[in-house]
Amino acid sequence: MPKIDFYILSDPAPDAALRYACRLADKAVEQGHRVFVRAASADEAQRLDDLLWTFGDRAFLPHEIASAAAPSHPLVRVLVGCEIPPTTFRDVLINLGTDAVNEIDDLQRIAEVVSPNRKPAARERFKMYRDHGAEPTTHNV
Repeated sequence: MPKIDFYILSDPAPDAALRYACRLADKAVEQGHRVFVRAASADEAQRLDDLLWTFGDRAFLPHEIASAAAPSHPLVRVLVGCEIPPTTFRDVLINLGTDAVNEIDDLQRIAEVVSPNRKPAARERFKMYRDHGAEPTTHNV
């Protein structure tokens, strides 16, 4: 069973969840993990991809948008997509989507990033994970 954390954001800015996802991905990569960021849509995945190029001023975070093929370079540590992650990117899943991740048993960690306007859907995901046997933790940020 993965460790599941809900990060409830207080910032209502449209890109707050994307910026927070970048911070979580950066921290997970620093700890040696491979990260899959699950976007709510292809448009959101593209916006996140663009933001990952510019969000930090200290270093580049190797990333790309997920495709059917393997990552284009072995140094890619972050994949961005709308589906389930490939088997090589199941250390940390950052969920920006409005629905729960169904295939959770082989994931190590799930980070649910919840913007203020998506709280009702997050409550349903919290219940689903708990019904599946997980013990999610909530963090107000």
